Amino acid sequence: VQLVESGGGSVQSGTSLQLSCKGSGFDFGDTYLSWVRQSPGKKPEWVSTITEIGVTGYSNSALGRFTISRENSENVAYLHMTRLTPEDTAVYFCAIPRFRTHSALSPWHDFQTKGQGTQVTVST
Repeated sequence: VQLVESGGGSVQSGTSLQLSCKGSGFDFGDTYLSWVRQSPGKKPEWVSTITEIGVTGYSNSALGRFTISRENSENVAYLHMTRLTPEDTAVYFCAIPRFRTHSALSPWHDFQTKGQGTQVTVST
């Protein structure tokens, strides 16, 4: 099982960024996928989950600004982030939850696998 994130970078506050997560070694089309982020000095925070059929869930901080999606034919999931603020600065991880739910999850206990992460830095 492997998850590889990409798309991170340094951006200005108020702009948008899209992250990608490429999965391999498992049945991608039948697997829930989540995004989790960790800011320096803080605990990891669940951001969003998408079910195998595209039902989504978001944290309060992501709701209305972030959109999770997936393309099962390409084994890729995305996190499109808009109106970024410095508080969004974090390493963003793609992860497979232990439970088939799109409700809030607790990292990392509720996850079975995660990628190496991609850094997002938002400056003012």
